Amino acid sequence: MKNNNLTTSQVIKKDIWKHIYRFFPWVQEHFLKWHLVWHEKGRQPYHIGWLAPGKTLEELEKHLHTEWGFGNHFVAWKDNGQVLSWRKLEDFDNQYHIRVFKDGEIRGHHEFTPESKPFDHFVEINEEQRPDEFKKFLGHYIVQKKYISHLKVDRKTAPDSEITVDDPLDKNGRHYRLVK
Repeated sequence: MKNNNLTTSQVIKKDIWKHIYRFFPWVQEHFLKWHLVWHEKGRQPYHIGWLAPGKTLEELEKHLHTEWGFGNHFVAWKDNGQVLSWRKLEDFDNQYHIRVFKDGEIRGHHEFTPESKPFDHFVEINEEQRPDEFKKFLGHYIVQKKYISHLKVDRKTAPDSEITVDDPLDKNGRHYRLVK
């Protein structure tokens, strides 16, 4: 995301987050442990569907990454049974966030980015389901009839798939460094 498209406030927030990214996972883990912040157990709301029979998590990742510009959302909370948490930046302020669970359930929502509005993001202000948009992103990788999968976290997910507000977007809203 180029600075010339951002407001002064957004540029400042972006620069602050460049430093926060380095230690955020440690802070998040310890703040939870010390009960300084909380995260509800279970799964986020906003059910979208189920991973289609015959489709793999790896295939879904490749599709979301190359076709739509989704990538790892390491700043997000981890829900119970989650095997994938990726986001697609719409702009500096907004993102699509998708989660896949080990039983194949897929959930997602549209929300403020934590970089833009950390408090609003944390308390889930302006969180929306947007099922039609997620179904467009997921295409033939999703079905509505419950289909149980047995998925595991993909440890091969490359660090290159991490999406930060620092990554440049092409005219289609995909990240330059992700499109191969």
